[in-house]
Amino acid sequence: MADAGGRTAGRGRGRRPGGAVLGSRPAHTVRFPPRAPRASTGPAGPVGLEGPEGSPAERTVPWLRVAAAYAWRLILVGIGVYGVFTVLGRFQLITVALFLALVVTSVLRPVADLLNSQFPRPLSVAVALVGSLLLLFALLALVGNAVAGESAKLAGEFRGGIHRIEVWLQHPPFRLSPGRLSNLQRQVTDYLAAHRSSLLSSAVSGLGRLVELITGGALALFSSVFFIHSGERLWAWVRDQLLPSGARRAWDKAGRAAWRTFAGYTRGIIIVAATNAVLVGIALLVLRVPLALPLALLEFFATFVPLVGSPVALAVATVVALAGRGPLTAAAVLVLIVVIGQIEGHVLHPLVMSWAVRLHPLVVAISVLAGSIVGGVIGAIVAVPFISVVWAVLRALRTVPP
Repeated sequence: MADAGGRTAGRGRGRRPGGAVLGSRPAHTVRFPPRAPRASTGPAGPVGLEGPEGSPAERTVPWLRVAAAYAWRLILVGIGVYGVFTVLGRFQLITVALFLALVVTSVLRPVADLLNSQFPRPLSVAVALVGSLLLLFALLALVGNAVAGESAKLAGEFRGGIHRIEVWLQHPPFRLSPGRLSNLQRQVTDYLAAHRSSLLSSAVSGLGRLVELITGGALALFSSVFFIHSGERLWAWVRDQLLPSGARRAWDKAGRAAWRTFAGYTRGIIIVAATNAVLVGIALLVLRVPLALPLALLEFFATFVPLVGSPVALAVATVVALAGRGPLTAAAVLVLIVVIGQIEGHVLHPLVMSWAVRLHPLVVAISVLAGSIVGGVIGAIVAVPFISVVWAVLRALRTVPP
């Protein structure tokens, strides 16, 4: 007991007043780092944080956060697109001229490059442009001669065709009486007589539009000369002078992707339009429909409006066939509308448009409708290549995950 008490006393003498043993290390409080909140993984990846600071809405309905993130981004994209179309609408003549210049460049640039292997660059550009203009004027002259040569014959055919239409409307299912048809003709004549001044002012404004068209065509031709001759140098100047050094490489990649997409779409739609025009011209010649060549040319230009232009041109051909050849020929032209639509949608577009961005038909339809609302016929023509180029730029700028 004495030894135990001595040992106890010895231990007591070796302690400090605070209770620490002499010669031992001071005590430290061990603090662990705060636990990071764990990310919840939903069907589309990490969507939120699960932790005491997370809101109940983020933990219970994670899709709401994802939908909100996509919503404000889509709103910003819509505002940007509307702003671009608004600015372009203010300078419609310049915009249309530059668009036509890019179209001409995409078509004639390969021809100029091919001629450049044998001739100097300026001469190659001049030969390509002058040759294409001569070809266009020759085609227009051929159409004019065809219309002028058949004008007398066409007048008689159309008068007989109108009479056949009147007789056809008197039978089922329309059953229109001759008096009602005469009343309709008289109403049309009275309307034209009453609105003669407004029609004259519309014709005068049409002359103003013709002047604008000539001015825009001259600007497009002037711009296409420089685009074909030295388009790369123009793009290099824009890239080096207007873009910061850190963004030049990415935007150079995006610009080249945009040009490849635009050129591919333009060449593809021209091939599709030419094929449609040839098919329509052959069918109308076989059916002996009047004005077959002008209607084929109308089909060529109408194909540039996707989904809408070709049926409208063929509807005009149907009316001409009805007036010139009768209901059976018009029914054959209606069948032609369906056949050419199937060939264009299932053969030509998938085969020819393979080098351009292929958009879903729903996207094409919405783009054409939105473009027509914003810019009329010009907006409907520009909408699809514009969406294709934007999509190509987004794909080029998209970061590749590691």
